[in-house]
Amino acid sequence: MFRQKYYLFLLAAAMITIFYGCDGKKGPEQTTPYVSLSKNQQTPKSDPSAIFSYVEKQLENGPRVVGSKAHQLTKEFFLTTLRQYADKIETQDFELTGYDNEKLSLTNIIAKFNPAAKKRIFICGHWDSRPRSDQDTDLKLRTQPVMGANDGASGCAVMIELARVMKAKMPEVGVDLIFLDGEDYGKSSDLSMFCLGSKYFAANAKEYSPEFGILLDMVGDKEAQFYQEQNSVLFGSEIVELVWEAARNIGANTFISQPGGSIYDDHVPLNQAGLKTIDIIDASLVGADSTAGRRRYWHTTHDTIENISKSTLGEVADVLLNVIYSVQFAK
Repeated sequence: MFRQKYYLFLLAAAMITIFYGCDGKKGPEQTTPYVSLSKNQQTPKSDPSAIFSYVEKQLENGPRVVGSKAHQLTKEFFLTTLRQYADKIETQDFELTGYDNEKLSLTNIIAKFNPAAKKRIFICGHWDSRPRSDQDTDLKLRTQPVMGANDGASGCAVMIELARVMKAKMPEVGVDLIFLDGEDYGKSSDLSMFCLGSKYFAANAKEYSPEFGILLDMVGDKEAQFYQEQNSVLFGSEIVELVWEAARNIGANTFISQPGGSIYDDHVPLNQAGLKTIDIIDASLVGADSTAGRRRYWHTTHDTIENISKSTLGEVADVLLNVIYSVQFAK
């Protein structure tokens, strides 16, 4: 993911593609049914310690770089764990050619809950970690892979906890948890090689028509602040308000009801395909230039478990559970 101010031209081109087809003609306007939160639903609570353990599990074999042994072992962990909870599991295996003709074998994992429900939402996040620490202040470390405790593992850990809770109490709405591969493969400024899993999913989602989606990225930091990411506001302002309302309902202070920056992330390719998606992201981490020294670990070797908070993970999970069990659609 990148801040818009760093990659304004590339992001502007991506945004033009969203609203205009390849022939330059304006595409049809997207509409979403009115959504709200029921005030009378009892919402299950998450187990923050369990979520933290799911982060640890993803890290125990090392960085989840595409093509590595750790990548394969993490895939097996997800499949084994999700099969205990989900009503249905689907995988999308695909291959691409990377830098220097590297053959990339990638997998998106989709865990479905309440598959018979006509109204569906999805929650997604990337499960790979970055093959290079190109923002590290130590030049000798820039070729080292990123552990990705926050950048990837935190969001996936939250999704596993959602799966566990939904197994115990089936929601009325249909929910798809989508674990996207290859988000962080690209070299800096080369957007064509980022978000590989979401681009593949979007290209193969012609029969998929969810009401909306929520992307999780870097949702575990000890001092996280989730402002309203501006591409999310552009794509789905009503969904942004819905999620931040859920946060207010449960007193989730990490969610700040103020505008944040614009980020190029997995939600952009999904929205380009007509899948309305917003991004919950601790965006001030992006760029590794935070005013707080500890938080300057984006795309470095310091993206490790020491930065992760059980409290933050639990708060994000509880906001999403409030949405899942309280969302209602106008008929």
